[in-house]
Amino acid sequence: MRTLSEATWREAAQVHAERADALTADHRARARRGEKHPVSDFLFTYYGYKPAVLRRWHPGAGVALAGATGEPRAAWRWYRSDPETGSVWADEEAFRAEKPQLLRLVEIMLRRTAERPGQFACFGLHEWAMVYREGEHRHPHPLRLGQDGTDRVVETHEIACTHIDAFRFFTPEAVPRNRHAPTRESQPELEQPGCLHAGMDVYKWAVKLGPLVPGNLLLDAFELARDIRQLDMEAAPYDLSGFGVRAVAIETPEGKAEYVRRQRAFAERGNALRRAILAAWLTPGDIVPVSPGLPDHSAQESS
Repeated sequence: MRTLSEATWREAAQVHAERADALTADHRARARRGEKHPVSDFLFTYYGYKPAVLRRWHPGAGVALAGATGEPRAAWRWYRSDPETGSVWADEEAFRAEKPQLLRLVEIMLRRTAERPGQFACFGLHEWAMVYREGEHRHPHPLRLGQDGTDRVVETHEIACTHIDAFRFFTPEAVPRNRHAPTRESQPELEQPGCLHAGMDVYKWAVKLGPLVPGNLLLDAFELARDIRQLDMEAAPYDLSGFGVRAVAIETPEGKAEYVRRQRAFAERGNALRRAILAAWLTPGDIVPVSPGLPDHSAQESS
């Protein structure tokens, strides 16, 4: 275990808090005014993590903070302190003992996704499949091409969604059009780095690891999820021009090319973060083989 001096960790915590505040400022301002944004507020409603979660800085596993025993963090869950030395650190042993299934799940999902080749021919059609041949939609925004035009896009493309938390919101008539039939049980085998939703989920996994993940990686994961969500909605069938969202017309060759270019960049960023998060708390002996029976970790999440 390495130890950070009091001056060093206090500065790091302050820098982290300022960065987190900047990332959540617009969302918090809208919340005070009672306003909602269909793109920018998504990460807070879908995953359910409040801005305060982002603001809380953790040094990560294996790092002690000198002179921190008198600080509130000394009483935080999964932290230990030594009154004699005045140091405080994340209690990795206690976290592992309390959440072995979660750690196994996160390790499997991050590692296997990073190892698998990305798929770059979905063109964001999962969002189109969620409104296919439906008169009423889950989101109260007009369709850019109208219902008939939207349906034609679905019918003239192959749907190739690999992510269960997108697929489960497909309309009944869209379900048989998908090349895959994702389930919670098959998620470790189907998840791949080209999927936008899998990229956003890196943020979820980082949060679930709590004090084991250094604060900079948590905020990097949030920024990735924020950027991915922007493309996800730019390529969606909705007309969000009233919210300043420029459409990426994936029904055209130009739109497809832009989508794939940005999708590939997100896959690279996502894999770099997956590997960094794994390296922050795993040793080679921690790696376990994939087997069935993974817990349902997101039954309450919605698209």
